[in-house]
Amino acid sequence: MITATRVLYDIGWGILHYIIFYPPVYQFVIIPGLVAALVVVIFIIWFERKAAARVQMRYGPLEISPRTGGAPQLIADLVRYMMQEIIVPSAVDFMSYILAPNMSMILSLLPMVAVPMTSIPSYWPIPMSYSLLIAVALSTLSPIFVVMMSWASNSKFSVLGGLRESFIVVAYELIAVISLLSVVPLLHTFDLVTIVDYQFSGRWLGLLNPLALLDAFIAVLMSTSGFPFEIPDSESELVAGPYTEYSGLLYGLNMGGAYIRRWAFSVLIALVFLGGWAPYRPEPGIVLGYLVPSLIVVVKAVIIMAIMSFLRAVYGRYRLDQALSLAWEVLIPIAIAAFGLSVFEAFIGVHP
Repeated sequence: MITATRVLYDIGWGILHYIIFYPPVYQFVIIPGLVAALVVVIFIIWFERKAAARVQMRYGPLEISPRTGGAPQLIADLVRYMMQEIIVPSAVDFMSYILAPNMSMILSLLPMVAVPMTSIPSYWPIPMSYSLLIAVALSTLSPIFVVMMSWASNSKFSVLGGLRESFIVVAYELIAVISLLSVVPLLHTFDLVTIVDYQFSGRWLGLLNPLALLDAFIAVLMSTSGFPFEIPDSESELVAGPYTEYSGLLYGLNMGGAYIRRWAFSVLIALVFLGGWAPYRPEPGIVLGYLVPSLIVVVKAVIIMAIMSFLRAVYGRYRLDQALSLAWEVLIPIAIAAFGLSVFEAFIGVHP
């Protein structure tokens, strides 16, 4: 006999099951979204410290609990940010001050709802026809809130840091958009699944158009304040750029947001230039159809992030004028050349 309790239980579980396994939700929350991003960010921060310590002979990160690889230091930093008092200056615009870092963190993950992690349509978060265009557009939203933080802080140091951030954002966005979209003339599509499927032939688009891959790589470093472009908050010995008036967990959100933006861009680069889940062909089932191809994309994206992090150990920091000159005088012309290279390859019939 079916009871009312059983019916309510089935309805509740059905709704919960639908929400958890609804592709836009689990891609945003689990893989490659929040949970995967946090795991990757923790690993990358650990790797970054270890690499810098090895190259620059920093004894501290090498000596702290060598048997555990220095893991207690990460835990200590996390606890410090969580337990530290959040001080809100009286002069700030309160709502904007509180909302901006949270919105920046959420929007950093938003491109994940537009990227496929498999070629099986039932696991796609959205229809794939314009997925590359949508993902690129969403990836440009979160820096707006970094500028908003500086304005909301009502501090000269923060406004100056926000102004430097806006200079970098304007420069990098054009480079990143042109570089990622440069594959479109070659393949005649914005569909990320079609772009990945083409690379199963072994002709990865990063090899067919290395200029676009190089430009996209550098643009991601610029957009996420990675070395040598850690400019908006480079005077952290004195102030912390747009985040000067932030403390505690809110400051931690700001720092984590940059790593998560780097993660989102790395996933896009892995799909567009490095073959996505190739050479594996997804098969029916959640494990073989979604988890295995997702893991392949994640590994490629982590390798990209590890290379970016290693640059911190071996490369010096640019001044703002040097970074802007590099962007406007060198990288943007290279991005346009990369777009032209794709047009030329399409003209001579590289893509059948």
